[in-house]
Amino acid sequence: MSTSEVCTTQQAAQILGISVTSVQQLVEAGVIEAWKTKGGHRRIPLDAIHAYKTAPTPPMDGKASGKAGSDAISILVIEDNKMQRDIYEKQISSWPLPVKLRFCENGYQALIEISSHKPDILLADIVMDGIDGYEVITTILGYPHLADMNIAILSSLTPEQLAHRGGIPEGVVFFSKPVNYDELRGYLRACCAQKSRRHA
Repeated sequence: MSTSEVCTTQQAAQILGISVTSVQQLVEAGVIEAWKTKGGHRRIPLDAIHAYKTAPTPPMDGKASGKAGSDAISILVIEDNKMQRDIYEKQISSWPLPVKLRFCENGYQALIEISSHKPDILLADIVMDGIDGYEVITTILGYPHLADMNIAILSSLTPEQLAHRGGIPEGVVFFSKPVNYDELRGYLRACCAQKSRRHA
């Protein structure tokens, strides 16, 4: 591959219109193909950049991705950032878990989705326009028939900042962004085991 067919993370960021840090996160998550030179510099094929740029957004509004099967555990992810949705889709789908993923980009979509297709697990960002993740979670907690849903907050807000909103609700797990994916995988594995026992 010639040098004209590859670019640096800086050049990739300019092409995609995102930050260098965002490009690095996409590369580390395996969403965008790349390699490192002997000097430790990332090089990204232009084809990989254009493939990401034209790739469809992960399924939302009731369309699922992930492992098929009637015994699959359903996960709904509320995240308004496309790049972050791509990373979640890539990470979670790569784990050997019996799950199917659904994505919503705002709280309004999420409430409609939950009312029609109650998920087993909810992963919610907090800060977003309109109905935010915190409002979705507090709404869910007000309905007894949704009480068995596993809920986790994935947010860049600190627990102290969340305290101003009323704190982390009882029974809800908090993951700070950038997310530790080993911890998230462990949480989802435990949720899947719990749901499987319950379904059995």
